[in-house]
Amino acid sequence: MATVEVTDQDFIDKVIKSDKPVLVDFWATWCGPCRQMGPVVDEIATERDDVVIAKLDIDKNPATAAKYGVVSIPTFAIFKDEDLVRTLVGSRPKKDLLAALDEVTK
Repeated sequence: MATVEVTDQDFIDKVIKSDKPVLVDFWATWCGPCRQMGPVVDEIATERDDVVIAKLDIDKNPATAAKYGVVSIPTFAIFKDEDLVRTLVGSRPKKDLLAALDEVTK
């Protein structure tokens, strides 16, 4: 499955109300580490059908980033059953993101 772009306007419908856990990649176009993590996030999206992988550009959608306390990017937030259950800040190896997803899908 491809990544899903989310905005301040559709965050509740696409993330909070999702029937699957959602990994949200909070990023920005000017962020070098975000650009490095982009292909990793895309790979995970194609490999995992049990989760939704979403991307939110913090420059275009500052309200959602502020609501969840995103002050450093990339930030990866995992939502399940309408709750924020895990946050990882900074560039991470793919295995770390997969391990975090495995924790919430068990």
